Amino acid sequence: MEYSHNDNELVKQPIGYWSWAAHQAVVTNIRAGLAQFDVTQPQWWVLNQVAAGENGRTREEVTAVLQGYLDVGAALAGEIDALLDRDVLTLDNEDRLRLTSGGDAVYRRCAERQQAMREQAHDGITDEEYLMTLKVLQRMIRNVGGEAWHH
Repeated sequence: MEYSHNDNELVKQPIGYWSWAAHQAVVTNIRAGLAQFDVTQPQWWVLNQVAAGENGRTREEVTAVLQGYLDVGAALAGEIDALLDRDVLTLDNEDRLRLTSGGDAVYRRCAERQQAMREQAHDGITDEEYLMTLKVLQRMIRNVGGEAWHH
């Protein structure tokens, strides 16, 4: 692998830039992969939460989990509505969101794509390197008074 700078120069590079650049590259890749199934990233988050619930999930349950670690705000309601309008999700008699049969197929295709994109992003990176990277980033976040927490 060729790097942008030699080690002496790289160690002086700003974390703000490189964490932003990594975020931009990874999120752009994820959004492009999901767009092939006409699914936005927030819609994927919703589908993933609904699929994980044995008895579906209420809007409130989905929102509570996702707002706990993602900056989705009020936009999440519109994303849920869009999935209901597309018949990817349905509401049962108890107002619990559930995947429709078509929604299950969309979810499975997106889940497969997500796994492939994760493998692509992790190519040539050991679990140990990834773990150390996350620990260093969490330490930096805490060092500047941020919260390094993901549910």
